[in-house]
Amino acid sequence: LLRARTTPTNSSGFGDDIASTTDFSLIASNNRQMTGGDTKFFTSHKKGEIAEWRVEIGNPDKDKKKDAVKKVIAAMTVGKDVSMLFADVVNCMQTADVELKKLVYLYLINYAKNKPDLAILAVNTFVKDTQDANPLIRALAVRTMGCIRVDKITEYLCDPLQCALADEDPYVRKTAAICVAKLFDINPELVQDRGFLRQLQELLADSNPMVVANAVAALAEVQSTSFSTARNFTLESSTVHKLLAALNECTEWGQVFILDSISSHSPQNESQAERIIERATPRLQHANCAVVLSAIKLIVSQLEGIQRSDVVSQVMRKLAPPLVTLLSAEPEIQFVALRNINLVIQRYPEILQEEIKVFFCKYNDPAYVKQEKLEAMVKLASHQNIEQVLLELKEYATEVDVEFVRKSVRAIGRCAISIEGAAERCISVLLELIKTNVNYIVQEAIVVIRDIFRRYPDRYEGVIGTLCNSLDSLDEPDAKASMVWIIGEYAERIDNAEELIEAFLETFLDEAVDVQLQLLTATVKLFLKKPSSGPQNLIQKILQKATSDTDDPDLRDRAYIYWRLLSSDPEAAKEVILASKPMMTDDRTSLDLETLQLLLRQVSTLSSVYYKLPSVFVRHSPSLNGIHHGETTAPELPGDHCDASSQNPNLVPSSAIQGVDMLADLMDGADISAYHGSTGNSAVPSAVVRTNNDDGPFLRQTSNHIDVHDACTSINHEKNVLLSEDISSGLRIAGVITRGSDNMPHYDLLITNLTQHPLAGFKFQFNKNSFMLAPIQQPNVGMVSPGESRKCCIPLSYSGATLPGKISSVLQVAVKSPLQNDAVFYFSDQIPLEAITLPDSRMEFDQFVRCWHSPSLTYERIERFVASPEMLDPDYATVRLEQNKISLVSCKAVSGMNGRAVFLSGKVNGADQVEWFLLQIDFSIGTEIIEVVSRSSVEVLAEMALLATRRLLSSSQI
Repeated sequence: LLRARTTPTNSSGFGDDIASTTDFSLIASNNRQMTGGDTKFFTSHKKGEIAEWRVEIGNPDKDKKKDAVKKVIAAMTVGKDVSMLFADVVNCMQTADVELKKLVYLYLINYAKNKPDLAILAVNTFVKDTQDANPLIRALAVRTMGCIRVDKITEYLCDPLQCALADEDPYVRKTAAICVAKLFDINPELVQDRGFLRQLQELLADSNPMVVANAVAALAEVQSTSFSTARNFTLESSTVHKLLAALNECTEWGQVFILDSISSHSPQNESQAERIIERATPRLQHANCAVVLSAIKLIVSQLEGIQRSDVVSQVMRKLAPPLVTLLSAEPEIQFVALRNINLVIQRYPEILQEEIKVFFCKYNDPAYVKQEKLEAMVKLASHQNIEQVLLELKEYATEVDVEFVRKSVRAIGRCAISIEGAAERCISVLLELIKTNVNYIVQEAIVVIRDIFRRYPDRYEGVIGTLCNSLDSLDEPDAKASMVWIIGEYAERIDNAEELIEAFLETFLDEAVDVQLQLLTATVKLFLKKPSSGPQNLIQKILQKATSDTDDPDLRDRAYIYWRLLSSDPEAAKEVILASKPMMTDDRTSLDLETLQLLLRQVSTLSSVYYKLPSVFVRHSPSLNGIHHGETTAPELPGDHCDASSQNPNLVPSSAIQGVDMLADLMDGADISAYHGSTGNSAVPSAVVRTNNDDGPFLRQTSNHIDVHDACTSINHEKNVLLSEDISSGLRIAGVITRGSDNMPHYDLLITNLTQHPLAGFKFQFNKNSFMLAPIQQPNVGMVSPGESRKCCIPLSYSGATLPGKISSVLQVAVKSPLQNDAVFYFSDQIPLEAITLPDSRMEFDQFVRCWHSPSLTYERIERFVASPEMLDPDYATVRLEQNKISLVSCKAVSGMNGRAVFLSGKVNGADQVEWFLLQIDFSIGTEIIEVVSRSSVEVLAEMALLATRRLLSSSQI
């Protein structure tokens, strides 16, 4: 029912999932011949069997050779390493025996990645098999080549794959279609350059429905994993009708792929939407639940484009029976169906308004099914059926499952809050349940009634007396806190409110924190409403306990606030503490409309079960618009002389602090406007406008000659994850500090929205740092939709506040996210030396020698590492370093080493002066290892110079 979206390369039989019955029967018959009595090959083997198998594989007898390969496959299946037989097994490929060929192909798929050099030997046989007269062998060869993730074999796959896509046999074409998706996962650029996507688009018009279904599946897979912003799979109106025509002849999974693809199509007008719904409606009667849910998803998506109420009502009547039928399946399928139904009825409750009885719980329903049925009943409850619902919920409240009873009582309260006309009836049912004197029922009912009081203040106070009679039975913190809140809120109407509060105060220090907080507030309310000597004594008693005898900071801080309010201005305390409170709202529509519409497009997937968008729970999945950038965990650089939170980004305070300008706090009260420009009202100068290009949105400032798009380097630097979505409520930021074409540092950032709401207006601020880095202007990222990623480039200057003390390579950053309740999140990053080196850093050789031997350069670091092949050439390496403003001083041959030594110098801005660092790099001919020596008067700078050299010379990117 639920289809996990995986890359096609994870399964060699991906194309067979939607194979036609005739083709699949041929494969199945071969498998039956192979597996009949083959269990003997899985028995334990004696020592030295590898050598025996090698001999048997080389036996000219075909049957013995086949049995030997089966033994190898059996050993491989149970986890034994048989890779040493690779060459022997590959030699068996050139055979006319289809069964043996399948076994060899299976072995190749498993071990080709470990033996890429030997796997290339099989290419000629693969290519030969793609031209075989037997279509099964042609398809098998193409599918196997697509499953072998070896670049060298991929190069040879292209020509046979292009021929297979135009093959006369539909089985070969449909297999080739899936192979394109596998190849795209390995090498997207190759697929686009060779025109495979265009050929897939042409297959949508194929005469064979299974070829069409596989082409749709492959294009959808390519679209879901595409890292470019361009859409690879766009359905035209004519294509949609061809796909709908192919539905009747496809297998059930082919129908699912087609229906899911059409559901993303936006109709041109109402009549087209009606035609699509009409063609998809027969799928509602399919026996496969996945087909039914995909059809429902398609119909619901097309309903958005229909305005005529009579057509909408007619379609909704057709949706009710299939939704009801889903509830007659197995419990697991019922659960998935109910999760999807609860999504649909939140948007269109009228679909099942008359079918509420099908959601009544059965005695043998599992707990997870009962919970979802309760949710559906609450969503569908109305003035017309509330009596039925309350009778059913009252019956559930007498069952033996305590958790289910609690949820049933809670459901009664939700009905009261949602339907104002039924509130009094719900209160009556709750009072009847309280009279049962069942402890957990009474306590849950009190919690529910508190919420009803908040929804309908000053309306049902008559029940307070009944609630007070149950005080002795309360032992749960939630129930106690609710009862105390009721007493404090209606203290002026409860004659013995003082006695009730005093009874609770006797055990104040033993209560849970929630109860203590409510007791503190309720006592203050009692004093403000009845300012007599009794409440005054109580207030003094509880304030003393809350400030002196407790360790909880929230309780202590609230007590101090109340104490100061009451002692300074009692009238102000009344306005604050007795202020009117917001009413409880209807929680049946727990999802906002935008998120709900996005989730309705994910019906029948895991998103519709989790009620989360895919980007929230699928790691490293492409965003909704297809943008993807490489991200890695932030590297750990040594030698940073700062506190623990600076050394480890995960220790930086990450909780969102709301309602306070933490940007100013971070800067220790510094003038923040100095970092934003002269305008005080906006952090973004008025001359900054947004521009779009292929690489994403950047900033362009027209007034001060700062062109961020042109200044940012064009290299696609690998970004480190700086702020994880796990600690920032769904906001993820990856980035790296780079050198721009203007020779100034820039912060190249990738902002990903993994929340379920759009985000915008991000503001960044730097803490004091050793290199005085500060943003020149704030990024104008624009609106980032849920699941979307946006690039931005922030130009940096050296005009920031300096960090006193030892130099550190750590940069602490605060980011403010206005649409997350003005939340402020913190992260730290390492400043790469190559991004902040200054121009004109070349020393004269004599000066270099004096500085090298000077006692002031007390810190030396030495490291040997493997350089990239291009960087083994000293001239090439020098060019790379000078591009990053690390200047060549001299170069000389090293006697006895058959190599050369290169001397370089560089400088960076320090707090009070320019700081220099010197490098000596030794290149030895005939080895890939180079030795780097760095010296500086600053310890961290010597380490940063070593790390920068390693980064620049370990990569061939320029």
